[in-house]
Amino acid sequence: MRIVSLLPAATEIVALLGATDHLVGITHECDYPDVVRSRARVTRSALPHAHDPSAIDAAVRDAQAGGVALFTLDEKTITALHPTAILTQELCEVCAVREADVRALAARLAPPPAVVTLGGTSLDGIYADIRAVARAIGADDEADELLAGLRDRVKHVHSTLKAAQAPRPRVALVEWTDPLYVAGHWGPEQIARAGGIDVLGVAGAHSVPVAMDALRKADPEIVLFAPCGYSLERAAAEGRRCLALPQWQWLEGRQVWALDANGLISRPGPRVVEGIEAMASIFAPTLFSEIEPWHAVRLQ
Repeated sequence: MRIVSLLPAATEIVALLGATDHLVGITHECDYPDVVRSRARVTRSALPHAHDPSAIDAAVRDAQAGGVALFTLDEKTITALHPTAILTQELCEVCAVREADVRALAARLAPPPAVVTLGGTSLDGIYADIRAVARAIGADDEADELLAGLRDRVKHVHSTLKAAQAPRPRVALVEWTDPLYVAGHWGPEQIARAGGIDVLGVAGAHSVPVAMDALRKADPEIVLFAPCGYSLERAAAEGRRCLALPQWQWLEGRQVWALDANGLISRPGPRVVEGIEAMASIFAPTLFSEIEPWHAVRLQ
């Protein structure tokens, strides 16, 4: 088995299924776990190396308007790797290589590799994606163990909150800051399972832009900054930048946190359960262990 993963979440799934020895190619963004960093990089990004969220958004919109792919495949390297399976996604063209491009490339290879497409938009959907990867790489037993562990961890959070009859804080999960987006897909479900109430996000739906006034009127008690694709360091820097702007002054007196979006929220893989646990530590700090400093930092 020779696996090329074209999605960081898929890379993490392969690793947690114990199949890193079979992983031969990964994306330019794959960084977890450390063992995968030595694998060949087979994608490139057309996005600018900018820190300004509005500039990144403008580049994305310009590329889409011009029909330009945001991510490209290194076909020469992939061909040389002789993959027997390629893992890709159909959820978001802004986040990873387009599925159509992957299937076109796979058809040109001899023999053509199996293409496994991930597309979960909920926790159960992510579990199904883990099962699909396991089936493709012959790791069904490992998937049974991994999924049982993930479900037990989510159940533990639920049972702890239920036993304590913990109050449910109103929460906003900011996925992008300029323009302002609140998280959709599995983000609102993470909040709910961690004991919070998402004030604007819709579970399973695409993330959507919102007006600042709408977010203010939704009256969140806790605001989580987790811009898509950001590390904790970048999320904290962006959160602090926003807090200094006049349009965000209404957050005064509320809890504001920055989260490691890549590790806890953005990637639809096993670590979304860590995201639930981290949120639970924020929402109900007396019921759970102190949040890990590499997961989140309180900004105010």
